[in-house]
Amino acid sequence: MSFEEFVQACSPRLFRTALLLAGQDRAAAEDLLQLALERAYRHWARVCRSGDPERYVERILANASNDRWRRAARRPERQLRPGEADPLAQDQSDAVAERDFLMRALATLPPRQRAVLVLRYFNDLSEAEIADALGCSLGTVKSQASRGLARLRDIAEPGTEPPAGQMRRRSLS
Repeated sequence: MSFEEFVQACSPRLFRTALLLAGQDRAAAEDLLQLALERAYRHWARVCRSGDPERYVERILANASNDRWRRAARRPERQLRPGEADPLAQDQSDAVAERDFLMRALATLPPRQRAVLVLRYFNDLSEAEIADALGCSLGTVKSQASRGLARLRDIAEPGTEPPAGQMRRRSLS
């Protein structure tokens, strides 16, 4: 398979992964995907020899995302003022509303928890594959997954208020 054929066939799935890793930040997701595809292109022969180019590029995405949040930790982001961020488009469909809620809740998680949950539940990687992709121990993957899922449950649970600065539970009316 040529690189061009790979990009045409896999870009939508890879972009979705990048979008989830970037916390729904479309510009950051585009940057992550561009970086991953550029790295894959430079080493395309090695990527093809891996037997599963899409998984290989997903690992590149995960590593690029790790690099991004490590850089962000060294340079803290400033808080958004009210009205600076565009709200996500709302749809009348319950399924779309639930997915929107999940994506926004996922975006509130710390980067490592988000990366573990995205790779596990959206890309169906095993815990061992995630540990390898993120360069951490299996125990770290398990603890980050547990904490991330607990935090998502807290956000979604009726009658609880998330800590200040986090997303409020949406109304079911």
